[in-house]
Amino acid sequence: MKKRMEAESAAKIDEQRWVYDSSMDHKGRAPLRASTGSWKAAFFIIAIEFSERLSYFGIATSLIIYLTKVIHQDLKTAAKSVNYWSGVTTLMPLLGGFLADAYLGRFSTVLASTIVYLMGLVLLTMSWYMPGLRACDANMCLEPRKIHEVVFFLAVYLISVGTGGHKPSLESFGADQFDDDHQQERKQKMSFFNWWNCGLCSGLVLGVTVIVYVQEHVNWGAADIILTAVMAVSLLIFIIGRPFYRYRVPAGSPLKPMLQVLVAALSKRKLPHPSNPSQFYEAPKSPNTHGRLLCQTRSLKFLDKAAILENNGNTAEKQSPWRLATVTKVEEMKLILNMIPIWVFTLPFGICVAQTSTFFIKQGATMNRKIANGFEIPSASVYALAAIGMIISVTIYDKILVPVLRRTTGNERGINILQRIGFGMIFSIATMIVAALVEKKRLYHVVKDPLKGSLSMSVFWLAPQYLIIGFGDGFSLVGLQEYFYGQVPDSMRSLGIAFYLSVIGTANFISSLLITIVDHATEKRGKSWFGKDLNSSRLDKFYWLLAAITTVNLFIFVFFASKYSYKNVQKVVVADCYEGKGDESGAGSAV
Repeated sequence: MKKRMEAESAAKIDEQRWVYDSSMDHKGRAPLRASTGSWKAAFFIIAIEFSERLSYFGIATSLIIYLTKVIHQDLKTAAKSVNYWSGVTTLMPLLGGFLADAYLGRFSTVLASTIVYLMGLVLLTMSWYMPGLRACDANMCLEPRKIHEVVFFLAVYLISVGTGGHKPSLESFGADQFDDDHQQERKQKMSFFNWWNCGLCSGLVLGVTVIVYVQEHVNWGAADIILTAVMAVSLLIFIIGRPFYRYRVPAGSPLKPMLQVLVAALSKRKLPHPSNPSQFYEAPKSPNTHGRLLCQTRSLKFLDKAAILENNGNTAEKQSPWRLATVTKVEEMKLILNMIPIWVFTLPFGICVAQTSTFFIKQGATMNRKIANGFEIPSASVYALAAIGMIISVTIYDKILVPVLRRTTGNERGINILQRIGFGMIFSIATMIVAALVEKKRLYHVVKDPLKGSLSMSVFWLAPQYLIIGFGDGFSLVGLQEYFYGQVPDSMRSLGIAFYLSVIGTANFISSLLITIVDHATEKRGKSWFGKDLNSSRLDKFYWLLAAITTVNLFIFVFFASKYSYKNVQKVVVADCYEGKGDESGAGSAV
């Protein structure tokens, strides 16, 4: 007994010293807990995220201004161009996340994609300063050179490609620095997503204030030089942090195991569903196992047949994976399938978010932006209020609400992830209602005084809608990041972040499609809601439409969220697993 207690004590000490979660240090060894990972590594990673968001929002929020003022697209075309670019930028991570998880690894993917990102920024700078590539000889022109448009769009889409590898890999790489099986680090990971978004918002605020101010009051090229220099420095900082990181070995394509589960389930579809858990196959845990083992759940029971052990004379290890899958592989397939309705019914929230970088900014451009001493705020800078709202929301949630809710509910997280996302959706509905009322008032001033228009209204009339959507982002966007990172299989976490980003990307495309549909429908009825400029449009009606769509969607989302079962990680063996709601942190269920 004494020897057993000594062995258990030694094992605990060893576990505190080393990290045994399938990660490695930069030399390929088991990471030493004291000198790798946790916040000491996360700060290097957050630094490069700050730089990337500075660049992205410095470009994204003023893109519609550039397209209308320099390239001279009309409002409707410019809004669609921004939505297409935003859509591609937030869908590219699906490819980048797949490559990172399956083949390249997250560190290498971040490194390569940051270099591509830098190439885009350099080309963007050249398109402004090189005589042969400039829009025209003067800063403004009625008809820009075609070569400028080609190079400009090539540059911004190179940035899209860079973001495609950067966003899913960097955030999942940052979360990988915390050990799910270590209580203190698991709690730190819950805070990581909150403070990650604070770093993100800090870059956003500087991007839409300092960078946008330079674009408007100096020139676009000077802003591009700043962004290029900051990105280059942050890349150097990221490389310096290499000895402190914990690395995950790429686990190969996640699509093949899921296909094997489906084939095995179909081939054994006529077998009865066993009542004894011992009749299902689970591979033993070993140092070579990627990720954790999952408990069997009662959802999608058809897929369980893929893990049924047959009495065919062969040992389980010798059977083809196309005929026999492990319980964990089956449960990983279920995780992905169960995510589909959640993904679908978060899209209307993404459509509301898409308006902040298009129509909200154009609204600001038509209003009085002067403050003390005649200083004029760039219209894109008002976007900073959304970031401020998000920072306030995240800070209150992490420092006040979570500790109180932990004591009240007994839940380590306070409230579960889908509840957090649902609360954010309520804020998005409120945003659209407020935006509709403000736009109605703005149009009233346009009709009342056509010459002065809405210049009699301060741009800070837009403050409530930006702040409210920022509060919503603090709940829904952060919640979506945690959900898609934590609820995918452990080997697919970069793809998980890509799934979160694809919500925003797909929503941008749907927003463009919705604009087209509404434009045609309202034009047939007399007058389109989308005119050549904002004053001849009826955005207030469009905002009311979005509020109605999001309200109906919220009820559907709540229904599916109430039926959802979270990832259920086994602690000992399959027989010890129990059926329950699981643990939404992805950290494991108590047995």
